Amino acid sequence: MGISTYRFFRKYRLISYISLLLVTLHPLSSLYLEGSPSTSENPNIVLIIADDLGWADVGYNGQNFYETPNIDYLASEGVIFDRFYASAANCAPSRASLLTGTYTPRHHVYVPQGLSRGGPIDKMRFKTPTQGADASFNTFHVSINQVDPSFVSIAELLKAQGYRSGRFGKWHIGDDNQGFDVSTANGEPGFITNVNGTEQRFYTDVNVAQNLTEAAVDFIKESKNTPFFVYLSHWEVHTPLSALEERIQYYSDKKAKNSLWEKLDPTYAAEVEQVDSSVGEILKVLEELSLTENTLVIFTSDNGGVSSVTDNAPLRAGKGTYYEGGIRVPFCLKWGSKAISENRIQAPVSGVDIFPTLAEVSGARLPKSQPQDGDSLFQFVNNDSPPDRDIFFHFPLYLGGNANELVIPAFDGTPNIWRAVPSTVCISGDWKLIWYYEFNSAELYNIAKDPGETRELSRQYPTIFKELKTEIDQWVKETQAPIPHILNTSKAH
Repeated sequence: MGISTYRFFRKYRLISYISLLLVTLHPLSSLYLEGSPSTSENPNIVLIIADDLGWADVGYNGQNFYETPNIDYLASEGVIFDRFYASAANCAPSRASLLTGTYTPRHHVYVPQGLSRGGPIDKMRFKTPTQGADASFNTFHVSINQVDPSFVSIAELLKAQGYRSGRFGKWHIGDDNQGFDVSTANGEPGFITNVNGTEQRFYTDVNVAQNLTEAAVDFIKESKNTPFFVYLSHWEVHTPLSALEERIQYYSDKKAKNSLWEKLDPTYAAEVEQVDSSVGEILKVLEELSLTENTLVIFTSDNGGVSSVTDNAPLRAGKGTYYEGGIRVPFCLKWGSKAISENRIQAPVSGVDIFPTLAEVSGARLPKSQPQDGDSLFQFVNNDSPPDRDIFFHFPLYLGGNANELVIPAFDGTPNIWRAVPSTVCISGDWKLIWYYEFNSAELYNIAKDPGETRELSRQYPTIFKELKTEIDQWVKETQAPIPHILNTSKAH
């Protein structure tokens, strides 16, 4: 829609002779200066995902209580996408979208367990598929953490290009293993728990991050002579929190030194450290095997931080909400070993962009059997005309939570009942519109000027509001996104 201006690396229009030499010597420089990678040799790909790590939880975004030196190094040597949005505000739909390149209405995964939950049914305006409700609430189709096997996953996409792929850790999107050659939930070879609709979880296993990392390192060593794809999906920093006692004590002692850290959790900090140490070990083995120059490493999180255990400021709210704190997450990538300058991109990008990015990296053709909702991230680098597109989120259900996580009122005006209600979100450049079906109303924010979403602007900017609402309506129609419309007659409206 052209509402905002993208400003990244425009000065490289005047490329120096030295920069031109870097293009020929270094694949990462080629990425920055030309907007696409070298395809002379398929690079290895490592995708590391934390669970519930907030945008503000890493050092390169200003965090100084949690310690993330390895993630910060990765970011400093590569590219930071400052406004990277997970494709949903919680884990299952975010992962489903990342691995298939499609928005939630395509695969029908909207929330773990697939149903509205966590709040009083009589506070819902509409009937939606709901835990504890009768069959009359099943007014549209949802998938309970299952991605249909007919979808082509990233692993299946890369397999056609000769890649060996391994997934290590949390899966959360069904029984089908989606083409991975090696899979483990906890680091034990072949230990798969996503069977018959159940999945064992390892949130309280203080050794699982190390075990998964060691398994991923072994996989890299075994695969060093062939292109490989590592999907390292940590269980940390999801609640319930658990970490090694000596590291908890370290952060407890650190916390006592500064009153500004009073609300921060030492156990959470120790879990962040476990993820960061994993990143460091992956980078180390790549260096030891002389694979750094030809390996693309990506680090991100599946959704925003849980507001009851971390501080997402300056962003608003947290996991489960469609405010910035729930969907904006750390994202950086590194290809090669040389440092560069000015490595922050401000254009908004999304989890659905990872699939086409890896297709471009590997030379794979996008599958015709499913729509692709994203664009390669390389199109946003050193490009005066990046893709003219918007980012969308759709949530047709209700999500409650702990008392201090609730930010949205009930339809009858009762405050702080939900984390999310039926809504669609459009992000267009600096602007963000949340359309609430629950209230038949909107919230409009300028994220560039107001990342904390403190000033609602729909009345001040009616033209932008109308443009984005039109975009939402068209997108909902195109994707056939379900819109709740049957009133919940168990209560008066």
